[in-house]
Amino acid sequence: MLRKVKKFLKALGPGVVTGASDDDPSGIATYSQAGAKYGLATLWTVLITFPLMAAIQEICARIGLVTAVGLTTTLKKHYSKSVLYLMILFSVPAIILNIGADIAGMGAVAHLIFPAVHAMIFSVLFTAILLFFIIYLPYSKFVSVLKYLCLTLLLYIIVPFFTKPDWGAVLKATFIPTIKWDKDFIGMLVAILGTTISPYLFFWQTAMEAEDVKAVKRQVMINKRLVTINGDHRTPSEHKTREKRLMGLLIQKMGLDVNLGMLLSNMIMFFTILATGTALYSQGIRQIDTVEQAAKALEPVAGRASYLLFALGVIGTGFLAIPVLSGSLSYIVSETFGWKGNLDKKFHQAKPFYAIIIISVIIGLLLNYIGISPVDALLYTAILYGLTSPVIIAILLHIANNKKIMGEYTNGKLSNFLGFATLLVMSVSAVFLIYLQFTS
Repeated sequence: MLRKVKKFLKALGPGVVTGASDDDPSGIATYSQAGAKYGLATLWTVLITFPLMAAIQEICARIGLVTAVGLTTTLKKHYSKSVLYLMILFSVPAIILNIGADIAGMGAVAHLIFPAVHAMIFSVLFTAILLFFIIYLPYSKFVSVLKYLCLTLLLYIIVPFFTKPDWGAVLKATFIPTIKWDKDFIGMLVAILGTTISPYLFFWQTAMEAEDVKAVKRQVMINKRLVTINGDHRTPSEHKTREKRLMGLLIQKMGLDVNLGMLLSNMIMFFTILATGTALYSQGIRQIDTVEQAAKALEPVAGRASYLLFALGVIGTGFLAIPVLSGSLSYIVSETFGWKGNLDKKFHQAKPFYAIIIISVIIGLLLNYIGISPVDALLYTAILYGLTSPVIIAILLHIANNKKIMGEYTNGKLSNFLGFATLLVMSVSAVFLIYLQFTS
């Protein structure tokens, strides 16, 4: 059984890691707040976020496979610098704030498990461990670690079974949407969309698929040299057909991987809302401001086991998400300024690339010392993500329909329909974010 699990995990690609990293402590805090404040009323959103999220990440993955470069490099080649720098201006601060909020959340729940140790000590410890893994583990091992960390997300699926929900009410809330036309409820819907469809995932997905396809191409070149040495009787046309078939297989595998990753992400979202919606809302606990409160609030209702599961899940998702956040930021900045480096390189081969990762994680840690609370960081992150997403999604759709870039692998009708639906939804969300800020 263990061997089958290992074989399955080995076959998985960047899509599962991307999907799992979306359920970081910041996301868990948002979903917990939705469950505590509105019970089961927001469960139906998973039916909206899954197809939209899967469509956008599939587009990003296909761009990475076809171009074999990161999204920022593609933007540099085909779009004006003003678009690129505007994207950096919004993305970089949001990602750093996200890192800081996640580190703070991990430290807070660790402090709950071991109250004698201050939360900031845990935050520093987790930061050191993360940087060690990111810098010193080769890319292949790094990805393997991330895949196994995905298993920690299954903890959230277990929690609701301790809280014994009314499954009839759960099904009703899932398939019959509840909408309350007030500012707070609409704000919560916007927050759920913002934390689920985040721009940093677009860059990470594209970069990871590009890394994978480059590794495959290197192996193909090695095999081609060996065949040439031993006598290659295939025509150029046959070589082209073989490469086309290989790309088709890669895209097919990628589609399965992305869909599985986004399904996992949305399942965790669903069960987190369900857990807090049944354990907290029914007990009159209607306000969750931090991940720490969410973990603590479950203890008297669902027992010590449920509390520990929630806390360990937050720590596990932090270890999963922060490397993705910092790695995304490093790819963005490095590709923008033409610095060589990626996760395949060792530290001494790509010092600027790893320096960005180190600096971003340390700044994220320091945000907890200068008075920016995790809640404020989450708010600012959501605002920046919400404003940035429509612009980047529009660019993604333009790239994915550009034959000069994508060749014969441009978007199909379904990809375009879901992609433009996502653009519309995120644009409306951005407008609501701005409206809520001016009317609050």
